[in-house]
Amino acid sequence: MTTRRAVLAGAAALALLPGRDRAEGATVRTALDAVEAKLGDPQQALALLDRIDPRGLTVSQQLDLGTARAGLRADLAIMAARPLTPALLLRRKVGDGIDPAAATRRLETERRRCAARADRLFARLGVRGTDTGARFSALWHDPRYQFADSAAALADMNQWLARFRAALPTLIGQVPLYCLNVRASAPTSADLASGHLGYRTLPTPTTAGGYVPDFARLADRPSFSLPSVVAHELLPGHMIQMPLEAAADPHPLRLRYTPGFGEGWGIYAERLVADAGFYALNPAAELGYLHWRLFRIGRALLDLAIHGDGLSLTQARARLVAWHGEPAYFAPFDADLARIQKDPMTRAAEMLSALSIEDGALGRTGQRLARYHHMLLANGRMRSDELVRRAAALT
Repeated sequence: MTTRRAVLAGAAALALLPGRDRAEGATVRTALDAVEAKLGDPQQALALLDRIDPRGLTVSQQLDLGTARAGLRADLAIMAARPLTPALLLRRKVGDGIDPAAATRRLETERRRCAARADRLFARLGVRGTDTGARFSALWHDPRYQFADSAAALADMNQWLARFRAALPTLIGQVPLYCLNVRASAPTSADLASGHLGYRTLPTPTTAGGYVPDFARLADRPSFSLPSVVAHELLPGHMIQMPLEAAADPHPLRLRYTPGFGEGWGIYAERLVADAGFYALNPAAELGYLHWRLFRIGRALLDLAIHGDGLSLTQARARLVAWHGEPAYFAPFDADLARIQKDPMTRAAEMLSALSIEDGALGRTGQRLARYHHMLLANGRMRSDELVRRAAALT
């Protein structure tokens, strides 16, 4: 959680800032390292970074520098704020110029759109209920969508992965071949003994990568819920974005001030697959995608409502039950709401980052869309306002 105290912490380390001559001769990375070590005084940290001329820097260095400057300016505003508001936290975690009220309206519009689409699909399948959440619950417990065992679930994930992998040139554009060297894998005996499940291993030019799903409660993972997991965790999701970001090596300050981008890309990847028509003949799989999307939209809406409007956790829980019925596998309602209460605007940042990426893709097809994806991925994450500026400059 970002608080005024957290921003102020560490001011005593200010004496370690390099002097003017040393700062002017330092590399961008060295200067950013120095700033990272003493975030307690954003004003002096900004003064240090303002001495760096961005001309001649690589794109990744420009993003490091610009993101650090924007984040530090947000920290300055947070230090002066009485009280600390959602708008300030969104400025810090997503980008400049975000109005929480407008964001709430946008999210609610998208929630209604997804719910209406889900209800049409439920009607096609003959699934009834008092609201969208009740219909999802009915589908969740339909034995037709249960796996016999975890091996069957894993095989199903890898079948979907093969389909998405084959379509990547159209979905994303060209990506390094090593990003394709991934699969969903069974846990090792050590994983099972330690309970270490639901984790990723990133591919490199010399090693394979993948995702080890958590099937400890297999009944809670109906078959229709897994295609979007594949899109999010594997391809075209994190197994492209995260290895390329690792290669770009963004400074930790860029990661600090863009926490929602990585998850935003995963959410975008889910929609990219759905919009491409992969579920056109499989309404249950499309419902699985819509459940994941409603889960993430709901998180964002409640993050804004709890911290901006004083919505109680009891009221928030009732909305989740009505909106999507069943919790995401890793996020039981009560535990997830407790996290949202403790860490304001993190879940909103994730979904708003996804919407920012989706907005930039609107109207782009073919090579124009591929160039947009390259801009997003080649040099690591960026803030939403930076994304808008760079997207507008693309041909």
